[in-house]
Amino acid sequence: MDDLKQIAREVRKDIIQMIELAGSGHPGGSLSCVEIIVALYYKVMRYNPKNPKWPERDRFILSKGHAVPTLYSVLSKTGYFSQEWLWKLRKTGSPLQGHPHLLSTPGIEASTGSLGQGLSIANGIALAGKLDNKDYRVYALIGDGEINEGEIWEASMSAKRYKLDNLCAILDHNGLQIDDSIREIKDPYPLKPKWQSFGWEVFEVDGHNFDELLDVFSWAKKTEGKPTMIIANTVKGKGVSFMENNIVWHGKAPTHEQAEQALKEIENK
Repeated sequence: MDDLKQIAREVRKDIIQMIELAGSGHPGGSLSCVEIIVALYYKVMRYNPKNPKWPERDRFILSKGHAVPTLYSVLSKTGYFSQEWLWKLRKTGSPLQGHPHLLSTPGIEASTGSLGQGLSIANGIALAGKLDNKDYRVYALIGDGEINEGEIWEASMSAKRYKLDNLCAILDHNGLQIDDSIREIKDPYPLKPKWQSFGWEVFEVDGHNFDELLDVFSWAKKTEGKPTMIIANTVKGKGVSFMENNIVWHGKAPTHEQAEQALKEIENK
């Protein structure tokens, strides 16, 4: 797994540099989902950067759209566009907006960022695959602050109703949202029994452990007759000491000096 760990390290460095240059963005939740997205794009999903709309491709929906720096970094590294695009994040006229935009960026499957909508979009794409007799899979990454939204639970019921076993949702469970811990804002616990009661196959893993992630994605592909939820336990701001588990870094750009410190820490992990 050393190759994946090195890729994750480079993605984290990209995130810090992108957000510093932009002067705005969401480092905390971007850093927490790095291993999840790297695992999907490097070992799990089927896609073709030279033909982003290839009908047989697997689809990835970033429902927690504010974490898009992670996805942009991975898309650039897998060949969807030049890495030079990264340094124009959030700039006027840039194809890399602060949230995913379907019409601007190769490899983006849905415009997201209004929290709660991504799982419904994923449902629709998965259902279309069933109706068209396609064997592609749909992966949707949601945030645990996002599960405050009622639409998430409506989508959860619909996914079971239509037996969307080609749908795999991943919960980036870092335990924090913009104002406080998720327990203090709107306590969603217990998570695993809740999704099980909605009819999903549910797994819980360390969201920073590639072995566990790849194993659970393999099990998800074997699930029949119902959707899969992976509760990935993560650390907000993972990899940077002063950002880890600190809600201040939900939506704040580092200064140049802070970015330099963060890059040194990431390189030395």
